[in-house]
Amino acid sequence: MKPGNSLLQSLVAKRIVATVSALLVIALGCGAGFWQLSRANTKIALAANLLARQQMPILNANLGSWTLEEASERRMIARGQYLPEAAIWLDNRPKPISGSSNATQSGFYLMMPLRLENRDEVLWINRGWAPRNNENRETLPPIKTPVGIISIEGIVFAHPGKVYELGDGKTMDSLGKPKIEQNFNLAAEGSMRGWNQAPFILREEDTGVDDGLLRSWAPLTNGVDRHYAYAFQWFALAVCGFLFWLITGFRQYWRQGHVNRV
Repeated sequence: MKPGNSLLQSLVAKRIVATVSALLVIALGCGAGFWQLSRANTKIALAANLLARQQMPILNANLGSWTLEEASERRMIARGQYLPEAAIWLDNRPKPISGSSNATQSGFYLMMPLRLENRDEVLWINRGWAPRNNENRETLPPIKTPVGIISIEGIVFAHPGKVYELGDGKTMDSLGKPKIEQNFNLAAEGSMRGWNQAPFILREEDTGVDDGLLRSWAPLTNGVDRHYAYAFQWFALAVCGFLFWLITGFRQYWRQGHVNRV
């Protein structure tokens, strides 16, 4: 076999490897880029739907038994009395970032049941966020809980948001200690306590009440810009893969022409 033919076969083999590698990089970059765009569009659509439902008439929790489908993402008012002895502190929750300078700080969401006035029903309230004591996890932040009948206004959600947790996620009820959980199980709480409760939670809106809790909730479109940035990076990777294939192809074409002359 002539040396030129051997070199030509080597160049062809390298070209095949370069083509396959470039195609994989391009497919990965485009796929991940479109996925990030899809996530951004999903957040925008959810935010638009939430805004539309918030503009519907305000529901009154004391006037009827609402289903989750009827009340989800709608504004609601409720009148009743807090049951602070049944409060649950949800751990590892980020600080609400709207107007916040430190969005990475971790803390608690305070979930507290509200006994509805003139109704045999309990409505769980996400009262807001409070910072965690980094030295002692069981030292809870000081907050104020109003006594007696109060009025609450907020937005209805199926749950207060979930975080990853190890174990089976069963609720623990330790006497004499604050109830700190990773996630909130609405059905399990109702079954354990044996009371009639609404099939959703009410996330309290900020009305300027100074009770030690933050309620500057981030909009659902939070993070859309980040998805766009990630999509740009992935598409840039795909372009780099194509340019790599193109440049190496020109170089191989030049070498192949040199071999043929030899």
